[in-house]
Amino acid sequence: MKFKVIIATFLISVLMWSCKTETAEKEGFKEELVEISNDDFPFMLEQFADLKILRYQIPGWEELTLKEQKLVYYLVEAGLSGRDIMWNMNYRHNLKIRNALENIYTDYEGNKDTDEWKAFEVYLKRVWFSNGIHHHYSNDKIRPEFSQDYLKTLLAETNTTLEGEAFDVIFNDKDAKKVNQAKGVDNVLESAVNFYGPNVTTADVEAFYLDIKDTDPDMPNAEGDVFKDDKKVNKDRPLSYGLNSMLVKENGELKERVYKSGGLYGEAIDEIIKWLELAKGVAENKAQGDAIGLLIEYYKTGSLQTWDDYNVAWTAATEGNIDYINSFIEVYNDPVGYRGSYESIVQIKDFDMSAKMAVLSENAQWFEDNSPLIESHKKKNVVGVSYKTVNVAGEAGDASPSTPIGVNLPNANWIRKEVGSKSVSLGNIIHAYNNAGSSGRLKEFVHDDEEYELEEKYGQLADKLHTALHEVVGHASGQLNPGVGETKETLKTYASTLEEGRADLLGLYYLYDSKLQELGLVDDWQAVGKAAYDGYIRNGLMTQLIRLKLGDDVEEAHMRNRQWVSAWVFEKGKADNVIEKVTRNGKTYFNINDYAKLRELFGQLLRETQRIKSEGDYEAVQALVEDYGVKVDQGLHAEVLKRNEQFTSAPYSGFVNPVLVPETNEAGEITAIKVMHAASFENQMLSYAHKYGFLPEEN
Repeated sequence: MKFKVIIATFLISVLMWSCKTETAEKEGFKEELVEISNDDFPFMLEQFADLKILRYQIPGWEELTLKEQKLVYYLVEAGLSGRDIMWNMNYRHNLKIRNALENIYTDYEGNKDTDEWKAFEVYLKRVWFSNGIHHHYSNDKIRPEFSQDYLKTLLAETNTTLEGEAFDVIFNDKDAKKVNQAKGVDNVLESAVNFYGPNVTTADVEAFYLDIKDTDPDMPNAEGDVFKDDKKVNKDRPLSYGLNSMLVKENGELKERVYKSGGLYGEAIDEIIKWLELAKGVAENKAQGDAIGLLIEYYKTGSLQTWDDYNVAWTAATEGNIDYINSFIEVYNDPVGYRGSYESIVQIKDFDMSAKMAVLSENAQWFEDNSPLIESHKKKNVVGVSYKTVNVAGEAGDASPSTPIGVNLPNANWIRKEVGSKSVSLGNIIHAYNNAGSSGRLKEFVHDDEEYELEEKYGQLADKLHTALHEVVGHASGQLNPGVGETKETLKTYASTLEEGRADLLGLYYLYDSKLQELGLVDDWQAVGKAAYDGYIRNGLMTQLIRLKLGDDVEEAHMRNRQWVSAWVFEKGKADNVIEKVTRNGKTYFNINDYAKLRELFGQLLRETQRIKSEGDYEAVQALVEDYGVKVDQGLHAEVLKRNEQFTSAPYSGFVNPVLVPETNEAGEITAIKVMHAASFENQMLSYAHKYGFLPEEN
């Protein structure tokens, strides 16, 4: 359905669309929304610095019942209610800084045509995008391109207070890295992320949790059970210690500040609970409702046992059209891998694509049995791998504005082994990415026309399949040796990148396999596999470098894994010229000469990465990552950056969320919910701060 073309404005002009505009006045704040036709949908919203802001649609919304729409709405509101938790987790001064910058942005009445004001606007948008003052991907502190004196002037003219360390840190070199995973430093002490008190060290963390988990396995009772502090301990089902707390020192003693109602972040958590209670009341089935109930109980108590009980129930609740992710989950932002970042993703099942991709779940055991892993490292019974393509209806926390494209949860190895896992591919997010870019950069970095044509014809399918194989088969594959601890304990700072690389490798191994065609997933398995291998090597060895500043090491876990996988197979295949480094007209290209041999190399590395994980071999993972995944060829990096200068498209993308607007009757009952869109990025960010700012500036 199309609507008349109008111009929507809020602080800045935005593009003309086929849409209808509505403005909501809430306690003095103007929230401007647009209703956009799905025909010729404008995915691109704006671009600044190294960032693109995109939109996404919610396919199938109209096909949901009102009850299902209510469930989605309540879950989205629950997720957004915890938004400020992520800001505070990222850095202790983030909320104070954001509040000051937003107050300046809305109240300043001076000259907005100056270069410094424009630099201020860009800085604020970058801070919004990253949920704080550190870059969402590089972890480096974002440097403003305006002066301290100018900020002081803005503060004075808007009657805004920002002083002391919170002001100084914007401009100085303190807390320069949100997450510092460099070798040879105290990773906890040198990371600005707000999971630990200012004087807590890596050694403190390791000793604290070693003491918590220390039991005497030689002293079981008559039934064979081990107890600690009168509580039964199942050493085969370890709790996720540290996942939902901040570790601080008080009077020299280490203590956890637990995230829960009445505890740390309690003000926001109470709001999350309120919306989850409403969601539970409209659950699609008993299993889903019971799982939501356990999540509520977890938020109320902070009990890690309840967290495990919830994850077991959530994993088993596979029926229904709606699902969600909500809580403190991924540990990438913790330099030592204990603490989960807050995130929320609300999902609607994509019925057509889920049916097509369910075949991977049904054949998970075949993939495990036929993988090149050492036999003792293979799972004898891959259980409960659930895979769906879903459409996102709303995201928050660590999933927004920058979002994943696929998720596999829960993270606990024992739950994966005994109960299974859920894997999802975020179909409408991938669709938005694919329809918001251009082919110019691809043409610049492909080796020849054949590589370009393969990517154009099969690249999107190859990416979808790799995501599916990574999440469904990769993360579900393999097992730890008896007695080997969790990877965050054995592999430490390298655990995340090893796990992501291992899942990538299993996906790569099977992307060049006729089994995919036998299963009906592709029409030409060799062509799809070649496109997948070309793209992975091109990105891992070259094009992902556009995201780094010249001279920087690779630090982000996924970037590291793509580089160490690609660099390892490149080096090991030199004798057979598997991957050829080509220089033509002063430009570098990587050309794959033998795809079958490259698959063998991927298999060898997969076998080794699983061995490292299964045995907890810290020395081996350190050598693998440091030798292949961290350092960058500076000459090649400079060349890539130079070649990339011709392209205006920013290297990073993120999203504004659709806005679900309920309509009510005189009794206050919801009678309909329609999908609207934010008129601008800044409008959504200011709206979120206004509606979901439940936390104090200091926590």
